[in-house]
Amino acid sequence: MLKKSTHELWREYDLAILDLDGVVYIGPDAVPGVPAHLEAASAAGMHLAFVTNNAARPPQVVAEHLRSLGVDAADEDVVTSAQAAARLLAGMVPAGSSVFVIGGPGLYEALTEQGLRPVSSMEDEPVAVVSGYYPDLRWGTVSEGAILVKRGLPWVASNTDVAVPTQKGHGPGNGVLVHAVSFFSGREPVVAGKPLRPLFDETRLRVGGEHPIVIGDRLDTDIEGAHGSGLDSLLVLTGVTGVAELVAAPPHRRPTYISPGLEGLGRAHPVPGASDGGFELGGWRASAENGSVKIEGSGEPADWWRVLAVAAWAHLDTTGESVDPSGLEPPR
Repeated sequence: MLKKSTHELWREYDLAILDLDGVVYIGPDAVPGVPAHLEAASAAGMHLAFVTNNAARPPQVVAEHLRSLGVDAADEDVVTSAQAAARLLAGMVPAGSSVFVIGGPGLYEALTEQGLRPVSSMEDEPVAVVSGYYPDLRWGTVSEGAILVKRGLPWVASNTDVAVPTQKGHGPGNGVLVHAVSFFSGREPVVAGKPLRPLFDETRLRVGGEHPIVIGDRLDTDIEGAHGSGLDSLLVLTGVTGVAELVAAPPHRRPTYISPGLEGLGRAHPVPGASDGGFELGGWRASAENGSVKIEGSGEPADWWRVLAVAAWAHLDTTGESVDPSGLEPPR
């Protein structure tokens, strides 16, 4: 259920498709050690793409934030759901068409790059609608865009994330806006961002790479998106995924590899072996029965997570029930 790699991942894959929040940074600060890990991966020949579902900020703004954290990121290394949405629209409407924007600067810039005309008034005779997260969005803009969608104009949403991280905590994301417009109009949008494929295709088109790997902290966007795009994935545990989420993961949300952090790019990835009703790796042994999982031994933290995942998933696949994760404390 996990894939074995006898070499460092940066030797097995030539492109890292990196999620941002929870992987590279948390809020305004870099995840500890990340700049050094990414510098080492780049020195080893791995291309780095920084990919975000957030359509509010243009790529150069995101890149400047990364550089301020010590991450060597060029503007063209950043790929956003706004860019993926704009490319989808460019394939739907004639060049130069007016597109009504329910969103912010990221969408305006991305549409212009694709030869489309972003507008915010129905009087500009738009032929399509695009929506994306923007914290200063006016209700009047939402209302006009929803009316256009109800009239039948093509509608592309940058993503459907229900929540978005802010400096004051998680707030409502673009998925909440999409739900409101959909409820009013009785229609659903074409979606560009994770976990759907367009954003991954946009990344490979812009950054290159023949053998990419998706790196993320979320099972329902990063890892599920990798599955849907036929790509391998590395789950890092510096963001939202913890023990409870991991043990309950269905097959389409299970990563190819697991690592506590981005140091996993520079390491081999062994896999647990079955032994006497349990699984063993690197001094750890995990067994699951009667709805609970037990881990004994000592060793590297990464191997603890690997035996936990394999034992829990085997139990889930056999019984249809996830194990109770209470009482499990990951090693530091």
